[in-house]
Amino acid sequence: MKTKFYRIANFPNVIGCIDGVLIGIQTPYQDEASYVCRKGFHALNVQAIADAEMKFINVVIRWPGSTHDSFILTNSNISNELEQRNNGWLLGDSGYALKNWLMTPFMHPVNVQQQRYNSAHARTRNIVERSFGVLKSRFRCLDRSGCHLSYQPKKTVHIIGACFSLHNFATEKKMPVPNHDDDDNHDDENNVAMQQPAGRAQEIRNHIASRF
Repeated sequence: MKTKFYRIANFPNVIGCIDGVLIGIQTPYQDEASYVCRKGFHALNVQAIADAEMKFINVVIRWPGSTHDSFILTNSNISNELEQRNNGWLLGDSGYALKNWLMTPFMHPVNVQQQRYNSAHARTRNIVERSFGVLKSRFRCLDRSGCHLSYQPKKTVHIIGACFSLHNFATEKKMPVPNHDDDDNHDDENNVAMQQPAGRAQEIRNHIASRF
């Protein structure tokens, strides 16, 4: 998988690309306000990690739409696992905090190497955005252009999980993807920057940038 990611833009040692995607749902009966996302509709914020083949290798479906991506990651099993056993890097946008196992863009690149790093990072991380696009093309109930899931959160969690699993199956079988214009933009640049570069993580990122 690292080799397949490297072929995209020469970014080394990548094991997955992470992002959150907002899935619109019916107005909940309980704790309604927490489900209102930053875009103003009721949603679940789903965390997903995509591999270089556009399959989802880790999905967290439990948090209301107002929950920040960085908070979801911090409170997920994948965070604990990679803290203990880091054998590669995830790539995330500037909404995530820079970590030894999670590489984010430079907020203010100061040289050509950092600019090239950002470009390679963006081109590689785009795989998760494309994966969301394919997922929503296959299952229009997840795309706001198809309205929203008309169920309460407990049921929508199971529906969304089934869609992710079926997407992986369809991808493995190389099934065709329906064409449609996606207006949901998959939450690009979806969070206020949370980066606090420090210590070893900053050294790792600077070392990667020096390769470009």
